[in-house]
Amino acid sequence: MADKKIDIQKLAALCGRMRIELIDLLFHAQTGHPGGSLSCCEILTLLYQDVMHIDPANPQMPGRDRLILSKGHAAPMLYLNLVHKGFIPAEELKNFRQIDSMLQGHPCQHKTPGVDASAGPLGLGLSVGCGMASAAKMRNQDYFVYVLLGDGEIQEGSVWEAAMSASKLKLDHLIAILDHNHVQLDGTNDEIMPMGDIGAKFRAFGWRVLHCDGHNLQELSESIRQAQAGGGSPTVIIAETVKGKGVSFMEGKNIWHGSPIDPSHYQQAMAELGGNGNG
Repeated sequence: MADKKIDIQKLAALCGRMRIELIDLLFHAQTGHPGGSLSCCEILTLLYQDVMHIDPANPQMPGRDRLILSKGHAAPMLYLNLVHKGFIPAEELKNFRQIDSMLQGHPCQHKTPGVDASAGPLGLGLSVGCGMASAAKMRNQDYFVYVLLGDGEIQEGSVWEAAMSASKLKLDHLIAILDHNHVQLDGTNDEIMPMGDIGAKFRAFGWRVLHCDGHNLQELSESIRQAQAGGGSPTVIIAETVKGKGVSFMEGKNIWHGSPIDPSHYQQAMAELGGNGNG
């Protein structure tokens, strides 16, 4: 990230707009994952619209930064960011989760410009990130690799195998961001599989650990800047978030991990977010 002051108001307004667009998208599609998409809105928006060195006119630019949406079910928020950044046309959104669409239920690097890694099976993204960061190091390239993890996802053992490798290989251009919303598909994280002190676990694996409010753009920006400073070890940013952030009846509720939005809930969500609710 260059030494520049981010436009917090502009990005916050864009996040508000994308929350409205997300609810509209999922209501009309009657499929998708609202809760975890809303919780990572600020994270993805800051990365795509301000932080990452990327070029919509040249999606495969060799020196670009990479983003791996390891919690691939949050694809709707990723797609909205790709639209606003100019990677894909807005009219493609009407094809979300349709057969042969470039906008599948989970990101596909073979179909969607701006997607660097396909996602779906949870627990794989950090390993892919290790590979990309290792390649950069071997080629003396200085791009950053960002991996957005879900906190239910880190119950997977493959995540910790990747964490060991990243530390051993001193991948200081690998930055993991944990969307720590405390809720997964079937309940809270502590009900399903308690992880205890996640920061202590990553430190024990040789990672540098930072904490921030995942909905505070200034805190997120400062944490990413610190992570970019390197120092010979990978960094994880534990971003405290709220599942379903911005929609009262979704906040903290596992039922909204992947439930379709009915008309009455659509109208309520739009009223709370300031949308027109004309769906």
